[in-house]
Amino acid sequence: MTSTPTTPVQPRSEVSPFRLFQAINGFQLTEAISSAIELDIFTVIAAGHTTAKALAKQCSIAERGARILCDFLVVNGFLEKNGDQYSLSDDSAKFLDRNSPAYMGSCTKFLLTDDIRQTFRDLTNSVRNGGCQKTYAHAPESPVWVEFARSMAPMMMMASQGLAGIVVGKEIRSLKVLDIAAGHGLFGIAVLRANPKAEVTAVDWNNVLEVARENAKKFDVADRYKTLAGSIFDVDIGTGYDLILVPNFVHHFDAPTNEQLLKKLHRALNPGGKVATLEFVPNEDRVSPPMPAAFALIMLAETPAGDAYTRSELENMLNRAGFSRHEFHPMPPSPHSVLVSTKE
Repeated sequence: MTSTPTTPVQPRSEVSPFRLFQAINGFQLTEAISSAIELDIFTVIAAGHTTAKALAKQCSIAERGARILCDFLVVNGFLEKNGDQYSLSDDSAKFLDRNSPAYMGSCTKFLLTDDIRQTFRDLTNSVRNGGCQKTYAHAPESPVWVEFARSMAPMMMMASQGLAGIVVGKEIRSLKVLDIAAGHGLFGIAVLRANPKAEVTAVDWNNVLEVARENAKKFDVADRYKTLAGSIFDVDIGTGYDLILVPNFVHHFDAPTNEQLLKKLHRALNPGGKVATLEFVPNEDRVSPPMPAAFALIMLAETPAGDAYTRSELENMLNRAGFSRHEFHPMPPSPHSVLVSTKE
């Protein structure tokens, strides 16, 4: 007779106020990272100016300020220290040195705008009301989305390439593609780079599309890149599409609004056409994985009714819009996942 295995008892962590203390003071790390990016601390260290004295000279700051800021960044894992010499952690070397092709420091220009910070200062009211009562970001031609398009593009490079690999595959054929809320345009551009026979029409506000057109020219695909200005809910997108990209969009709205949009996209597709929905998708428990699950709070603070939708919630919306045969693709190390749904 074999005994039933038991789950090992995990040691309990010691009760301590320090997690609470760190949470209350979490804004300090935000400000430290923002200051270090603004002062070019990471880039200057990468260039070989590795002491507080050298940093002070190169960045035109006080030596005391350089030392204390850099020590704080060491404590939080963004720098390393040996004696009086600072060096970049692996993550900082890749994402915070301006000379790195993967530099992402520009994202602070969008993520730390006064408007976005204010929504979190008003989080208590958003919790009371079930959503943000202000809709500044959704106003036509809002400069918020121009800043998003310019500053967040580096952060979306990995996700756009991953999406293109999923929807294009190895088959190169004529492909009429619609990219909604295109922003920086990188998702449609990645499809064009992966398939030389594809053509993309990008929809967004006209001022945002200026950024997308710049990027299409930069990546040498402008001859196959068209734009259509306006709201995806209102503009006539036509028909005959083989693929529609919906990147980082449905999380802004409630399910009925998304279903209205998805029905419009369903009508625009050819039979057998696909819609690719890229999102932060938490598990059904809604608390894992950490980044997709935590994204729901951003939607609570910044939108009237948006959410981080689970896979089943996304599939239900798409089913009600007429789609079927869903294929789910996590994209590690990116926190995004892609749901590819077919029009029969």
